[in-house]
Amino acid sequence: MASEPDPDRLRALEKRLETLRDKPKTNKTSVAKGLSHGELAWRMVIELATGIVVGTAIGYGLDRLFGTLPFLLVIFSLLGFAAGVRTMMGTAREVAEKRAAEAARDDKAARAGPGAASDEGN
Repeated sequence: MASEPDPDRLRALEKRLETLRDKPKTNKTSVAKGLSHGELAWRMVIELATGIVVGTAIGYGLDRLFGTLPFLLVIFSLLGFAAGVRTMMGTAREVAEKRAAEAARDDKAARAGPGAASDEGN
């Protein structure tokens, strides 16, 4: 039947559990609003591609309207590319600002002491 548990093993287990409880919780890496790095990369690719597609569509439409087929298409495609790059840079700047704010908050919490950091999650 059931035997009595070994007291030495129970003490060792309690000690291991206590050390795990005392470890600080590791935060998951988040870039912006909980976005992972892959999601952020896809967002930037979509922003760039959208700029190019919209610029090309506008250029093609104006070329068809005015009868100057390759001229406005090329110009508006380049303008769409520039708009996409500018949007991507804005996203990168936004992410960098959020990351800096989080780092400053974490640094402030670390300076406040270990008790303040553990109370933050409650």
